[in-house]
Amino acid sequence: MAHRIFLAGGTGLIGRMVAERLSARDDVHLAAPSRRDANGIDYERLCSDPADEMRRFIPDGVEVAISCLGTTIRQARSQAAMYRVDHDYVLAVARGARALGAKRFILMTAAGAGGPGFYLRTKGEIERAVEALRFERVDLIRPGFLLGERTEHRPVEAIGQRLFAALTPLLRGPLSRWGAIPADTVADAIATLALKEASGCFVQENRDLRMIAPAWTQAGNDSHIGRS
Repeated sequence: MAHRIFLAGGTGLIGRMVAERLSARDDVHLAAPSRRDANGIDYERLCSDPADEMRRFIPDGVEVAISCLGTTIRQARSQAAMYRVDHDYVLAVARGARALGAKRFILMTAAGAGGPGFYLRTKGEIERAVEALRFERVDLIRPGFLLGERTEHRPVEAIGQRLFAALTPLLRGPLSRWGAIPADTVADAIATLALKEASGCFVQENRDLRMIAPAWTQAGNDSHIGRS
């Protein structure tokens, strides 16, 4: 039986890569609607009736839900608008998935989630809200600075990528969580975790993501990604 997976945020840097990986597998039924499509997901409707909106894309229910939704204050133009995307929309996805039978949820968040500052506080709040829904398994993906090519041009971020890539070897111990990590490594790890069935709540930081990611290259052998 195919894994039924719902992916929100499939047009961003990480979401796009995760969608490419999962959609290439014959044993995965992936629903990754985009709000940019004519018949894509309506996030305002999702907030008011999560299960009904999600059922349009995956009517047989969902086994795993993944959220790669996220924005910045610069993109959203206000803290309230950013909070709506990073908290309210993500929580609506989680609630809809839970109502449709999802047992596992993977949340793309950020290193330092729950720390000081509006951005990190928001990430911490959505982590706690998702955990409170009592999925059998929750993976909180907390990468450091992402290295990868985005579809939109971000010159300041490009400079930051070079800086963080140079500093990362110097960040050791607890500081390593803040270092740079390739986006494709994070995507490999998320795709791998989407097929895992063990229960619990797991925080996956840079070190963890690098350890998990290589399993995706062996994804053709189900024994490497099944129940452990």
